[in-house]
Amino acid sequence: MSNGSSISHFLLLAFADSRELQLLHFWLFLGIYLAALMGNGLIITTVACDHCLHTPMYFFLLNLSLLDLGSISTTVPKAMANSLWDTRTISYTGCAAQIFLFVFLMGGEYFLLTVMAYDRYVAICKPLHYGTLLGSRACVHMAVAAWGGGFLTALLLTASTFSLPLCRGNVLDHFFCEIPQILKLSCSHSYLREFGLIVVSACLTFGCFVFIVLSYVQIFRAVLTIPSEQGCHKAFSMCLPHLAVVSLFISTSFFAYLNPLSISSPALDLMVAVLYSVVPPAVNPLIYSMRNKELKEAIWKLISWTFFKSVKFTTSLRK
Repeated sequence: MSNGSSISHFLLLAFADSRELQLLHFWLFLGIYLAALMGNGLIITTVACDHCLHTPMYFFLLNLSLLDLGSISTTVPKAMANSLWDTRTISYTGCAAQIFLFVFLMGGEYFLLTVMAYDRYVAICKPLHYGTLLGSRACVHMAVAAWGGGFLTALLLTASTFSLPLCRGNVLDHFFCEIPQILKLSCSHSYLREFGLIVVSACLTFGCFVFIVLSYVQIFRAVLTIPSEQGCHKAFSMCLPHLAVVSLFISTSFFAYLNPLSISSPALDLMVAVLYSVVPPAVNPLIYSMRNKELKEAIWKLISWTFFKSVKFTTSLRK
């Protein structure tokens, strides 16, 4: 294979060789996927329908749920189909699209988590200026910047990756297409381009990470000065879900990309890939709703209203 154009498809890493384990992986992924759909769908519907939740924090949470739904839908359905139909193939175009969408959505999520850290910082450290700094127009601009940043990053990285000639086969040691796996198949000596990809990704990642850390340093300093125990508890309740989501996202992503080669193996890489690409979208709704009384009450009200309407509609049909 002299270049990428001669490759019509890639072979993904199979979860297991036996048919029973393949079906087990299918049902496991189906359960996780349905949980992610239900959890994120409930948050999106609740925030959109409940006017009491039309605040910057919940607006950003709605965008986070949309990104989570998109990211898990980019990888898991294809992996489920491969396990169900006992196949490993993905087309060249499908692989490029999967990389673009995954980087776009995960990058957008990382930028959005950075914006949400700023939202928490303003809410706690500058509460009197909250309405000014985070008005509806400013929130929309920040959300658009997060989505746009993810889109431009994905466009740059995907175009640069697939412009490299590929001549080391078409087997990927992953259950979905990912940039490092494609770079392993490259026979190009354009190390400058590959180094550029790493530098761009590292700068964006490190910049957001530093901003989040500095925001929470200021937040914790402000929280420790709150005299009342109730105010301190409320401040921590506002920040802990976001901090937990950020920690889960960053720790799994960093371990996936920075784990030493000496302990790297296909099985370990597969487990880590599941941790950072599948688990966060499914767990994030639970993290945000667990300590958020306002969101839990709104979700319960929506479920109760939907159930009441369905019962009323069924009763009217019977009459």
